[in-house]
Amino acid sequence: MGNARLQSIHVHPVKASRSLALREAVVEPWGLAGDRRWTLIDDGGKVVTQRGQPRIALVAAELLPGGGVRLSAPGREPVAVPVPRAGTTVPTQVFRDKVEAVPAEDEAVHAWCSAFLEQDVRLVHLDDPATRRPVDPRYALPGETVTFADGYPLLLTTTASLDALNSLIARGEHAGEGPLPMNRFRPNVVVSGTEPWAEDGWSRITVGEVAFRVAKPCGRCVVTTTDQDTSERGREPLHTLGLHRRADGKLVFGQNLVPLGRGTIRVGDLVRVSG
Repeated sequence: MGNARLQSIHVHPVKASRSLALREAVVEPWGLAGDRRWTLIDDGGKVVTQRGQPRIALVAAELLPGGGVRLSAPGREPVAVPVPRAGTTVPTQVFRDKVEAVPAEDEAVHAWCSAFLEQDVRLVHLDDPATRRPVDPRYALPGETVTFADGYPLLLTTTASLDALNSLIARGEHAGEGPLPMNRFRPNVVVSGTEPWAEDGWSRITVGEVAFRVAKPCGRCVVTTTDQDTSERGREPLHTLGLHRRADGKLVFGQNLVPLGRGTIRVGDLVRVSG
């Protein structure tokens, strides 16, 4: 682990949208600044993700000063969305969690998103990540919260484990789908310089000067089979994960992290395992 480094940093300003690579990021208690503070909801208030709408992978969201986003997508003129003023919230269903969120103020924004996805959706913002949504109590410490991420503030993956997985895919019946890029797994932080699957044994790490608790392995879903450049789906990596990477009834790749402090992480930072 002496050579383990932070290879890349990624945020997803709108949940399920294209990832945005950064050279550095501020770590907040609920995740990286700018990560998944916005999401789309359907007409019933449920979060819309790539699970049911793979075309969201084609939506790019650029971070704007103050927390707003600039949305772009193939065939659509870009649109800027400022953070809405404090006001009426709407109930938002994030899997098992009910979260209050503030809709974007410009109705044209909702129309833009709905037209691209060919589905009635609304764009909402998480105004208070410190209080709105606690981390799953089965794996949380008191007071830990999360944004619109699936369940935890950050997701970590390693290049060595992806290489090992791709080697397994290359020997399997769907070899033609590999090798897969890391963006299939939508991580926040990617670490290089480890042994394959080393992260399975971590309980606490430090990236640069920021410490993190390793909460649990990340269970994977159909999103990992979605080509993030085309939105088309295949069979991998779920087929191979099902053969080689099962834990507690889940197909696992990567580890969920919870920050133990604030700070800034930067590409190239040393990654140290302390438990």
